[in-house]
Amino acid sequence: MSDARLWFTLSSPFAMKRGGVLTGARLAYETWGTLGAHRDNAILILTGLSPSAHAASNAADPSPGWWEDMIGPGRYIDTDRWFVICVNTLGSCKGSTGPADIDPSTGDAYRLDFPELTLEDAANASHELVRSLGIESLACLIGNSMGGMTALAYLVLHPGSARTHISISTAPQAQPFAIAIRSLQREAIRLDPNWNNGSYDDERYPEAGMSIARKLGVITYRSAMEWVGRFARIRLDSEQREEEPFAVEFQVESYLAAHARRFVRSFDPNSYLYLSRASDWFDISEHGSGSVAKALARIVVERALVIGVETDILFPLPQQEQIAQGLEAAGAEVEFVALDSPQGHDAFLVDIPRFGAAIARFLGKR
Repeated sequence: MSDARLWFTLSSPFAMKRGGVLTGARLAYETWGTLGAHRDNAILILTGLSPSAHAASNAADPSPGWWEDMIGPGRYIDTDRWFVICVNTLGSCKGSTGPADIDPSTGDAYRLDFPELTLEDAANASHELVRSLGIESLACLIGNSMGGMTALAYLVLHPGSARTHISISTAPQAQPFAIAIRSLQREAIRLDPNWNNGSYDDERYPEAGMSIARKLGVITYRSAMEWVGRFARIRLDSEQREEEPFAVEFQVESYLAAHARRFVRSFDPNSYLYLSRASDWFDISEHGSGSVAKALARIVVERALVIGVETDILFPLPQQEQIAQGLEAAGAEVEFVALDSPQGHDAFLVDIPRFGAAIARFLGKR
């Protein structure tokens, strides 16, 4: 199996952590490289909230992926050596089953009838996919942002399922600042009259709510340092401004508006709500009698690389340190890397040379 876009149907019924089941649900995933004869060279990548499974170009889809410069022959994650799998998370709208899909029991879209979603559900679904490929133990499990939390759930629920782990800009539990931001994002969507309790369509679509939600997210994905460096207080030229009270005046406002326009129709609002809430609910201490340390102690990996960014306000560095210390106390050989990238939380998508160097060095160890 190499360079493909694929779908995997989950076991039916697929039981959800907080109740309810899915029937005939599927995961979208893509692969790069070739699975070895002993099926021991597989790397699984779990993504943040909005990306699809298309992490890099491949034979099935030659368009650039969201981690294009990281994955491929001779790149930091070298597909001449590794068989790489990237899965679109359960509950998303990028090919995997989520609220926008048809409920086979009714013939209508799930919308808010989709079962309550947790990152543990996403982890269990991804584990089913991996086992279906005949892979008993991953060479490495990589998780970015929300995907990093899903990866921790994967490892604590399925001990011994990966030999090594790379944890990137994530957290063992949602903290108040991140919860507050995501709460405001969800409120913006829900207060848009066109959301209509989840029953919107293309003509009446919660575009304003999704736009505000995306702008809030983008603000927190980067650092104040970068905003100053990129935009300072530069104003738009007069011909670029709209003639109305309180219209967009500064370049940074225009940037946020353009970013939001590209996003609002490309991601399902209900999926956004479900995945956002799943991120807030995640707390690995639930798997350790209320203790993060006890939960991390249940994770069995030989080695781990934990990468954080000093300017990340959404998943701050002390949370990465907590993960590193917990995995080390559990017996793993842990490398902790704190980068001073100015791009904040989004640095793993932008500062590829520094992230890539750390990842390649870790994967290169035997």
